[in-house]
Amino acid sequence: MDIAIMLEGQNGLNRPRFKRLARTVEELGCAGLFRSDHFTNTQPPDIDSLELWVSLAWLASHTQRIEFGPLVTPFSFRHPVFVARMGKDVDDLSGGRLTLGVGAGWQAREHAMFGFDLLPLDKRMDRFAEGVEVVSRLLRSDEPVTYRGEFYRLEEAVLLPRPQRPGGPRLLIGGKGLKRTLPLAARFADEWNTTFMPPDQFAELNARLSDLVLEAGRDPRRVRRSLMTNLIFGRDDTELHAKLEGRDAAELRARGLVAGTAGAVQDQLGALAEAGVERIMLQWLDLDDLDRLAAFAEVALGRPW
Repeated sequence: MDIAIMLEGQNGLNRPRFKRLARTVEELGCAGLFRSDHFTNTQPPDIDSLELWVSLAWLASHTQRIEFGPLVTPFSFRHPVFVARMGKDVDDLSGGRLTLGVGAGWQAREHAMFGFDLLPLDKRMDRFAEGVEVVSRLLRSDEPVTYRGEFYRLEEAVLLPRPQRPGGPRLLIGGKGLKRTLPLAARFADEWNTTFMPPDQFAELNARLSDLVLEAGRDPRRVRRSLMTNLIFGRDDTELHAKLEGRDAAELRARGLVAGTAGAVQDQLGALAEAGVERIMLQWLDLDDLDRLAAFAEVALGRPW
């Protein structure tokens, strides 16, 4: 299981913080760095929110090893043609290290503030399905693409130059929905991601995805399985207690968060690896606490998973 760090871009992220974190994550030996794509938090006050794709272009040319990408970039305010175009170029710039995570959009406040149509859930998912197909076809087909949907239309469209990596960056689709999201991932995704899930629930959903991938005529081994969840790590019990802020660690673990000191965190990571998680993206919210991040990396990366 690869261990990556995930940042909430709307949670006070700015250029100096992002540069420090990116360099730290690479130096510590983590497998990757992923971040959200939002304008704002769900509730005020509004704080710094570094633009996603500009930050990824910088990351592509200022790191050498780590994988990275959006978790996820939403079609509710990112047109899929631009997602495909930016994705292939950032991937090329990085030497093939981008994982292109796409989503339907969900945060109502930012859509209302900036005038984007979030749409009711059923229509939003219809738009998402169309967007996934548009991105997939533009990246994976060297022939001009014609597509006529309710939300997007292409007429003999081709993106040039073609991606240096055959088929372009790996496409990540996230979600838990059995009716819409998992079947879509089974058809199109190179990586399936879900969030905040304990090992037993992940294993159950993971098995269902494998069945759907087979039904789609694909090899389940070709679809990577990943999980994003929050990390609450303390170097000792006193620090952990302060970071929990009155919450119960056992209850958080039951909800799928990773919480504890070294031994408890190692046990949780091991259980997730056994459940089939091939890459875990651990949400790091303390953007200036690089010493504690380094201490976690020493605990987590000091053994194979």
